[in-house]
Amino acid sequence: MNGPGDPPEGTPEGPQGGGEEEYRSVVFDESFVRAARLQEFSARERMDDHAPAVRTRHAWARVSASRQVLLLVMLIALAFGTAVYMGLRHPYKEPRPPAAEPLHIALVPLAPRDPVPGAASVKDLFDNSPAAQFRDGAEGVTLPAARRTQNFSESLVMAALATAKEYTVKSALDPAVLTGGTQRTVRLLLAPSQLAQFDRSLAHPADDGRYAATGWLIRFDPAEVALADRTVRTQGTFTITEASPAALEVSSDHTFVYAVRPAKGPQEASLFTVRRTMHFRFDRDDLQEHHVQVLQSRLQAGPESCAANDAAYLRPLLAGQKADPAAPAGTDPYAGGENTARVCGALAPSAQPSPPRR
Repeated sequence: MNGPGDPPEGTPEGPQGGGEEEYRSVVFDESFVRAARLQEFSARERMDDHAPAVRTRHAWARVSASRQVLLLVMLIALAFGTAVYMGLRHPYKEPRPPAAEPLHIALVPLAPRDPVPGAASVKDLFDNSPAAQFRDGAEGVTLPAARRTQNFSESLVMAALATAKEYTVKSALDPAVLTGGTQRTVRLLLAPSQLAQFDRSLAHPADDGRYAATGWLIRFDPAEVALADRTVRTQGTFTITEASPAALEVSSDHTFVYAVRPAKGPQEASLFTVRRTMHFRFDRDDLQEHHVQVLQSRLQAGPESCAANDAAYLRPLLAGQKADPAAPAGTDPYAGGENTARVCGALAPSAQPSPPRR
């Protein structure tokens, strides 16, 4: 007779508890179950038509929550690093400014046909000259309206124009500069790349198109010429263009009329006229550091003698003086080397003041 705890068919053969002992070594702990690629559907899910008995677990679902957060952080860091690297290696780089150029200078003396008219009154000279309607000093150095360009804001355009005006005023209207004194105020405005050329031009001026001091600034030899009046009559214009995405260029065209007299003795005053056209360049560093590159300087000055050497100083003919009738030295077009031919023009009588009315 079977015991109360035995199954109807009797005790199975084999050692007692053999079923449990047989599979005791194969135990599916929780981590093993979570890692399984197949997962059995619940009873409710299996009631759906055509529902398979098991479903495949995705790899992301088998990763623990802490590992998911760690992987997400690593992916974000990788994406950020890639973005930074691509930004540093971006193929569309900031445009580079044109290479710095030396200043090119042209000086053209204007010789009068008749003796230079003079007068004791500077006001009479100005009032009876073409400069009668010119403004005094810096008031005649006016700026156009500043408008943004394709790559430069209105403020940067205004900065370029203001620096060009400052250079014009300090190099052509400052009495200390005009009388051969300090040039520091002009030098401070120059781009560092041009300082060596400027210093050599002041130390060893030469009429060679590169190293004339008067290409950078207007000045007179204080041993020969004095200012009869500190007022300079001025008229001119500025124009600005965007030369490239990295540079602005400003052109100036101004006429300056100076009242001069001999350095010694209370002699009559006369007028000396300089028309100066300049070409400036500004890259973004220049605009930030308040510097200017002076690319071209062209002067027409008179009354002067064609034979005057005005590389160091402009040398006006004073009241009552006449131009040297001698022609400039001959030029040999077959000779080699740099062309240093002297260019000279004739000063029109209409450019001189008329005799004051009595």
